Formats: sequence, structure tokens, C-alpha cells
Amino acid sequence: MKRNNFLTILVLLIAGFVVVSCNTTTQEPQLTLANMTKDLPSEGGTLALSFTCNGAWSVDTTGFKWLKLSQVSGAAGDATINLTATANSAGISRSVLLNIISENGQSRRVTAHQAPIIFPSYNTSPVAPNATGMGSTAAQIAANIKLGINIGNTMEAPGGETGWGNPVITQQLIDGYKKAGFTAIRIPCRWDGTYYHSTEKKWHYNEATHLINTKTEQIDPAWIARVKEVVQYCMNDGLYAYVEIHEGWLDCNATGARLDTIKAKQKALWEQIATEFRDYDEHLMFGSANEPYGYPEPFSFTLPTVTNLYDFHQIFINAVRSTGGKNAYRTLIVQAPITSGDLADYYQPNGVPGLPVDNMPNRLMMEFHNYGPYPFCLDSDPTTAFFYWGKNYHSTTDLTHNATWGEESSVDPVFVRLKAEFVDKGIPMVMGEYGAFPPNGSLTGDNLTLSKASRGHWYSYVTHVALKSGALPFVWDTGEILDRTTGAVKNQQVLDSLRYAASY
Repeated sequence: MKRNNFLTILVLLIAGFVVVSCNTTTQEPQLTLANMTKDLPSEGGTLALSFTCNGAWSVDTTGFKWLKLSQVSGAAGDATINLTATANSAGISRSVLLNIISENGQSRRVTAHQAPIIFPSYNTSPVAPNATGMGSTAAQIAANIKLGINIGNTMEAPGGETGWGNPVITQQLIDGYKKAGFTAIRIPCRWDGTYYHSTEKKWHYNEATHLINTKTEQIDPAWIARVKEVVQYCMNDGLYAYVEIHEGWLDCNATGARLDTIKAKQKALWEQIATEFRDYDEHLMFGSANEPYGYPEPFSFTLPTVTNLYDFHQIFINAVRSTGGKNAYRTLIVQAPITSGDLADYYQPNGVPGLPVDNMPNRLMMEFHNYGPYPFCLDSDPTTAFFYWGKNYHSTTDLTHNATWGEESSVDPVFVRLKAEFVDKGIPMVMGEYGAFPPNGSLTGDNLTLSKASRGHWYSYVTHVALKSGALPFVWDTGEILDRTTGAVKNQQVLDSLRYAASY
């Protein structure tokens, strides 16, 4: 009997201990907001800021008048603050820091930013999303592209597509690309005539532009109709087409009013382009830029600079998606800093290298270009250029022109890293331009043959490694591989190297 009483008392003591332990457990502080920047439309509007907090909260509203908040305090639980602003006609950006403070000891900083109205909105007729013909993810589209080619020095030429000596693009040329084995066409395009002259160290404005009003950034309807015509040539052959903005006016080093203007231009142009092309199915892709740089100095790799690039891409995505139709589902391509594979992961704002936010999942690709090593691919000085690339393609008689770095063992690691950081996460890579142009014209005999063979090996090796890694190759061509007038093959050796790489 005494033993049973003892056990009863012991059980009650343990139960009491458990109850006391549960009652004394403290709840972890919770405020689900992160420190962030929220962009309000230049034309005015409302954004919802939703969060959960397990304590009473309030917002420090000191020092601003242009932004209205639906509430500035609340009790524990779910909350939504509506941020409302009128149109920003002040000519400069404006922003305010909202400090959200909870009694649980946590606080978050939210910057509300609104760019000025510089150019009119061209998203004047948005339509409902249309998923017809848009069922493939970016990765599924990538699986269908084996070889791509650029129609270089044409639609991006100053003054029109014949400005750099090439003939106008025809259906016959696109037919030739398809017959040669290409499955996708990149169409570099000029829209605005602003560019930075690297030799003169100055900006040129409104030169060879395709705008009918440079004060509003309105694109010439005749030019956009011509670009659509070329895209249609690709659609007629069942090829993928990739349209981008090729000019170098996305200055990643810009600040102040100049930065505001660049952002406004990016929005204005893409609203117009996207609206005109929104009825095309998933065979059409858009690219935010070409080789985003920093002027007059190179890309500075400071946080403001990479943040600018991120913002340019975000504006592009928002502008395209806002037009509706098939653009709501279209695969979009954004570029690494200066479109370098080495720099693709430099800025990771959301845990995914270099990618802005897209509310349509699995529809983004990341682009880089490949002209390496420079002495073999682009160096036009025969005294410093490499004529022979690849460990089995060195000359035994012209030793000074053998590649001394940047050969096969240097190519593989870049693609291995890009595959792990992007492709394996469902984000295809686009090698949007690549090519090798050694100035070997002074060579004769066996050395000339060897130099051409090493060039073919470069194309084959780089193309194969890219495809094996899930990167889509778009070779840069200005009329060397296929005749631009007839569509016939001109450089069989390079074409064979490309097709061989895609075959195994």
C-alpha cells in the first residue's frame, strides 16, 4: 500500500513537472518580413505589404508625405499594409524608408521607391494571359535547341539592316539555316540609337536610331514591323527565335537622373516590343540586353553597379509580363555582368545567382558569351595572336603562335560550375555569342591548314562542352558560314565542326 502511494505521488510530480515545463516555454519572436525594396509604379498605384507578426507592431512614418499607408500599427497576427502613391511627376526618383518595429524585439526596413515619369507608358492595352502554345518550361525549350546562330551585323547595324554591308534578311536565308542544321536564330536588334564610343570616350545620342520620337522613345512602326517579318521567317520554318536589345546604353555605373532615364527607357522599349510580339507562341524568346557594361569605366563590380543590372533585368521582366497574352508565359533571357560566364554568379539577391524575381516559374534563362581565349578568338594583331589552339594542334615550326593558355583544360571548369549553379537548378544557360577569328591570313601551306583545323577544333570542343553542360550555343556569324544572299554553305569546315559537336 505504501509502495502504491509512492508511485502515485511520483507520477503526479512528473506530470506537474511536464505542465510547468510547457507553461514556461517562451515563443520565438516572429516578423516574417525581410529587409527589402518595394517599387511603386511611376504612374502611381498601390502595393500590398503582407506579413505575420506574433507581437504588436508599428511603422515609423517620420519624414515623408508622398506615400500613404493604409495602417501604421496593428496587433499580433496576419497583417497587410497597402502602400499608395500618386504619379511621380517630380522628374527625379523618390524613396522612403519604412521601419517596421514589433514589441517582440524585431524590426525590418522596407524601402518604398518610385521612379519618375520620364517617358509615357506604352502598356496601354494589356490583355488577359493566354497559355495557348506556351506550355513548355525554359528547360523543355532548351532541350529542343541543339544549334543556334546569330544573324550578326544586320538588324543591329546603324541606319538599317544593310548598314554594315550585309543584304536584307530573306526567307531563303532562314531556310538555309534550317537546312544546315540550326534550330534557333538569335536576332540582335537596334532600337534606340544611343551608344558609348570606347575610342572617343563619349556618348553618342540619337544616331542611327529606329525611334520616331526620341523624347518619348517611341519606336518606328515600320522598323518593328520589319523585325516581326524576320521573326515570322523563323516561325515559318519551325525554328526558335531570340529577339533582344543590342545597343550598349544600359550603363550599369549610372547614377541619379541618368540612371532614372535608363530605367525608364528599358521599360518604354520593352513595353512596345512585348506588345507587338505577344501573339507569338513559345518559339519566340526575349532577351533583356546584349552585353551590359559600365561606362566610361568597365563594370566596377560594386554593389550599386550589380544592383543596377539586377534592376534593369527586373524592369524587363515586369514590362514583358505586364502586357499579358502569351508574354505572361514567355521564356525570358537575362544576361550576366558584361555577359561573362565567369561573372554569372557574382550577385545573388535571392539565393539564385543573378536572377531577378519572376512570378511565372521556370521561364528564365541566363546568358553568357564566349570569346576565349582572347588571343585566339578576337586578337587582330598577328604579332600577339594565337594561330593554333588545342593540345594536339600546336605547330612545330611556328612556335610563337601556339596557344599558351586558355585551352581545353580551362574550358571545362567554367561549364561545370555553370551547370551546377544554373542548369541543375532548372535554369538553362544560353551561350548567346561565341566565335574564334584568328588573323592567320599570312600563313601558307601546312601551318595554314593546321590553324584552320585548330579553329574547327575550338568550335567543336566548345560547342560540345556547352551542350553537354546544358548551355545553348548560338554561334556568332556575320556571313561567313552561310551566304547571306543565297543561304548556301560558305564555310563547310566550321559548319561540320558545329554539327559534329551536336551529334555526340
